[in-house]
Amino acid sequence: MEILNQLGELFLEAVPTVIIVFFFYLFMRWSFFKPMERVLNERSRLAEGAKVEAEASRVAVREKLHTYNETLKKARTEIFTEQESQRRHTLDERQATINTARTTAQAALQEAKKGLAAEVQAARTELEQSSGALAGDIAEAILAGLPSAPGGARGKGAR
Repeated sequence: MEILNQLGELFLEAVPTVIIVFFFYLFMRWSFFKPMERVLNERSRLAEGAKVEAEASRVAVREKLHTYNETLKKARTEIFTEQESQRRHTLDERQATINTARTTAQAALQEAKKGLAAEVQAARTELEQSSGALAGDIAEAILAGLPSAPGGARGKGAR
């Protein structure tokens, strides 16, 4: 029993300390923990808001990048199309120039062939005309009996 009495006294002596600790807890809760909890909640709310904004910015940047890439792809396609068109135009002009030169060369070649054929015909006609006179000269020389000089050369009076 004595132990119970001692425990009772000890409990009675501890009650004011418990009450003081309880009031101190309430005071700390009111003056420190509540404001700290408010600040932490506000910080969490702001951090979540910043995360949401960052995600929205990231999505916007992805969309802009996608739009930029699509625009760049279209511009490249247009440039390649324009270059291909320019290349085809240049090749067509070059081919036209080649065809014109070929036609001109063919015409010049035909003219040259006609001129050459005319010259050949004129030379044949001249040969035919001069062949009779040449044959007559040869026949006269043979009939005249002109002696040949040694070595096959004619004398000075042969003609």
